[in-house]
Amino acid sequence: MLYLEFLFLLLMLYTGSRFGGIGLGVVSGIGLAIEVFVFRMPVGKAPVNVMLIILAVVTCASILEAAGGLKFMLQIAEKILRSNPKRVTILGPIVTYIMTFMLGTGHSVYSIMPIIGDVALKNNIRPERPMAASSIASQLSITSSPLSAAVVYYLGQITKMPGFEHITLLNIISVTVPATFAGTIALALYSLRRGKELVDDPEYQRRLQDPVWKERILNTTSTTLNEVLPPAAKLSVYLFLLSLVSIVVVAMIPDIRTIGEGAKPISMSLIIQMMMLCFGGIILLATKTNPQIVPNGVVFKSGMVAAIAIFGIAWMSDTYFQFAMPQFKAGITEMVQTYPWTFALALFAVSVVINSQAATAVMMLPVGIGLGLPAPLLIGLMPATYGYFFIPNYPSDIATVNFDVTGTTKIGKFYFNHSFMVPGLIGVVTACLVGVAIAEIIIR
Repeated sequence: MLYLEFLFLLLMLYTGSRFGGIGLGVVSGIGLAIEVFVFRMPVGKAPVNVMLIILAVVTCASILEAAGGLKFMLQIAEKILRSNPKRVTILGPIVTYIMTFMLGTGHSVYSIMPIIGDVALKNNIRPERPMAASSIASQLSITSSPLSAAVVYYLGQITKMPGFEHITLLNIISVTVPATFAGTIALALYSLRRGKELVDDPEYQRRLQDPVWKERILNTTSTTLNEVLPPAAKLSVYLFLLSLVSIVVVAMIPDIRTIGEGAKPISMSLIIQMMMLCFGGIILLATKTNPQIVPNGVVFKSGMVAAIAIFGIAWMSDTYFQFAMPQFKAGITEMVQTYPWTFALALFAVSVVINSQAATAVMMLPVGIGLGLPAPLLIGLMPATYGYFFIPNYPSDIATVNFDVTGTTKIGKFYFNHSFMVPGLIGVVTACLVGVAIAEIIIR
């Protein structure tokens, strides 16, 4: 019966993934209700902390966007790209990696991607090379960001493991930052020579023969450099960077977050929620940003959709795994203990289906802990929570395909032979190998 119920769980995840976004969350709600009232499973825990972190981070980042700060960051990124156009295949992924690291979300890629494509095309570089790599890098970076819900959830769970109560946010990102950055460099280096040159590419040459496509290709110029920014845009970025520094400092010094004699330090999930709301308010007041325009930005809309998706997915998944854990653990413990790296495959497979690193962490990390896997391995394998490039239905990948007017960035005839597959596999595998090696040294 447990296997049938597990197949039902996968069916609901697959059905929800066909709709994506909010559809993924509410279809999971159907699955949750059936689990409880039909299969008679005890209700699991809703991912309240993860959702609150997402809401707080997205709110602050959305105020930054409304104040013009995100556009200011984009102008800096564009200047870097246009001053080194021949290196766009290396610099593009690094730029999107850093933006995700700072903002805690990969959805900022929509603004920079047309610029990356424009720089590549104007320098006769196959746009697929930097564009596909940059889309992958923007998502791979999520497990490196101190604002990421996935990272903070890992921190909260790892510190509950005996002997690892002392682990801090800085310990975790000391593993994930070099690991995911190494993965980014590896996939960028692979991309330098991938695919045919534009002069030999049949799809690009076909489009040049089409008057409509030729007009778009020859006259496409995407830039943010001529846009006039609000006077306070630069100040909003400085304040946002100060919020990141403040979070890291508080994470490093537990005494700051220990309130009262003999009390335990306030958890980092609560600290991030407080600091993001606090600095969101500071940016709003200091820049005199109109709060009514905050919900209209890309960051706010995509972040709210992500929160709803995680709400349904994680709650339904926790209900099943808490119910099935005794039998589930007995069935796969031997395999995982003999080959611990197979847990990475489980993380990857779940992420392919549910399109969220935070939701994958909420669903699978308790399973890994329940199986007795060591903390260094669990942290080192965190990049494997990014597997949703495997099926090319994630918004940033679809947007990247549409932004490439040359047609070189594409979803192949056989669906899985798409532009993101090989860079994604190289990035994740490299990040996991480097992550496990570093975690064995740092996580004690």
